[in-house]
Amino acid sequence: MGNVYPFPGATSSPQIGFTRAELKRIIDLYGRMVAAGQWRDYAIEFGRDHAAFWAFRRTAERPEYKIEKRPGLRHRQGMWALIGENGIVLRRGHELGPVLAPVERRLLKVVAG
Repeated sequence: MGNVYPFPGATSSPQIGFTRAELKRIIDLYGRMVAAGQWRDYAIEFGRDHAAFWAFRRTAERPEYKIEKRPGLRHRQGMWALIGENGIVLRRGHELGPVLAPVERRLLKVVAG
């Protein structure tokens, strides 16, 4: 077996990510919004202190929503946040489901209308 060497410039601190179940829930919502014609693109960021999923109406615009996971806030206001296009926190909580509720409610209005 060969030796494994770290990538030059890589830090040894772990990065935050989404679990398989969390990412499945987010991608499922994204797929339903794409099918409804609301979203067209997304981006994912993994950092040392947070992980984020951005949903875009169009690729060239600012993200309409940002779903953010910050485990450092787990014991305070909750590690999940839904952030709007203007940067205002729309919903914060300890569980992903209630944080995504405003977007899912909007999806029901789009389908019903």
